[in-house]
Amino acid sequence: MSARGVLYVHSAPAALCPHVEWAVTGVVGVPVKLDWDPQPAVPGAYRAELNWQGLPGTSGRVASALNGWQRLRFEVTEEATPGCDGVRYSYTPTLGMYSATTGASGDVVVTEARLRAAMRRSGDEHPLAEQLEHLLGRDWDEELEPFRRAGDGAPVRWLNAVG
Repeated sequence: MSARGVLYVHSAPAALCPHVEWAVTGVVGVPVKLDWDPQPAVPGAYRAELNWQGLPGTSGRVASALNGWQRLRFEVTEEATPGCDGVRYSYTPTLGMYSATTGASGDVVVTEARLRAAMRRSGDEHPLAEQLEHLLGRDWDEELEPFRRAGDGAPVRWLNAVG
């Protein structure tokens, strides 16, 4: 069974670009050469996009390989496959990693268990609306939106992973 997804590197300093390629190569098992374009939202930074096809769970492995790299902003998505939900990982240096299950339309799907936990945590200090916004990844979306817009119209590449 094969999964499909997209890696969006929204912002990386020039010195980090080859390391991103090496990390992704290590996950997918085939050489990766990204087409880096200047990122207008951060002078001296670059952005790249890669459509990939590989085993289910590839997005999580890519996100793990890139997790914690300061000055890197990225998102990795994976479409749902039979028996596996879709998923989106978002990372920013200030917020860290966010992950969410996604539906067929790309919307975030919040599970019953996560909703119940948010209700238990809610109170005067952390209202339920704030808890729900966190579950939906609002802070990550707000921080990444300027970088997403700067990449509109970027070329698309496909990568088929081995295995």
